[in-house]
Amino acid sequence: MSKVKKMKDMPPSPFVINNKIGRFCIYFLLVIGVIGVFAPLFIILNVSLKSNDEYMMKGVYSIPENIMNFANYIRAFNEGKFVTGFMNTAILVLISVPLAILFGTMVAYTLSRFNFKCKMLVYMAFLIPTFIPGMTVTIATFQIIKTLGLYNSIFAGIILYIGTDIMQIYIFMQFINQVPKALDESARIDGASRLQIYYKIILPQLKPAIATTVILKLLGIYNDFFTPYMYMPKIKTAATGLYSFSGDKLAEWPLMSAAIILVAVPTIIIYVFLQKYIISGVTDGAVK
Repeated sequence: MSKVKKMKDMPPSPFVINNKIGRFCIYFLLVIGVIGVFAPLFIILNVSLKSNDEYMMKGVYSIPENIMNFANYIRAFNEGKFVTGFMNTAILVLISVPLAILFGTMVAYTLSRFNFKCKMLVYMAFLIPTFIPGMTVTIATFQIIKTLGLYNSIFAGIILYIGTDIMQIYIFMQFINQVPKALDESARIDGASRLQIYYKIILPQLKPAIATTVILKLLGIYNDFFTPYMYMPKIKTAATGLYSFSGDKLAEWPLMSAAIILVAVPTIIIYVFLQKYIISGVTDGAVK
């Protein structure tokens, strides 16, 4: 009993105090980060529910008189032609993403399993463009698209989006390298071709990586404004739909805020429900 009493009377360890202070600082910074991320969204949502006169009279931070005021959303949806924009974006995603995944997995399979003279050259061909700012090759890309007769065509976006990049190749290669080559050799002995090995052995092992890449590619295409605006300005997409509210409509901030919410909601929903696949795919590849 005396020992227990002595332990109770002992002053708290400085390590415990430092640990509490450290946790408090971490939680405080996390709260600040959450506020910094969500505050702009709540402000835009708050403004979108106001009429233009109410916004001009009461400002940004006041509570809307009618929180069920969806007039700005209806008007933004119609004037921004978001039906057409969402349909064109869906077409770009449904065609570009599968082709990009197909080409990416094939490139990763080739670089991981085959040995040939120009292997490093091919790998560097994917790596070097990541160090070159995209704006510097815009003129050359524009000339190619125009020469092919794809300018102002949805195929211009498809051609540009199906190009694979070093990030997805790296993710795919991390998974492929963990598949024993003995499986390839056994399949070859059984008479399987290289294509059958890719389709029946390699591709099923890439499901987590493919899920991650699909989500990242989908969000990249959905949020991209430059490519549709530059190479197919007459084709309305979800991102370029916001451009309809520039110019004389720029002063109508409630209308602009409603349009921003309409475009942002699908992205938020996709990320909230599929974020575990993004994180698990990248971390699994890193651990492997």
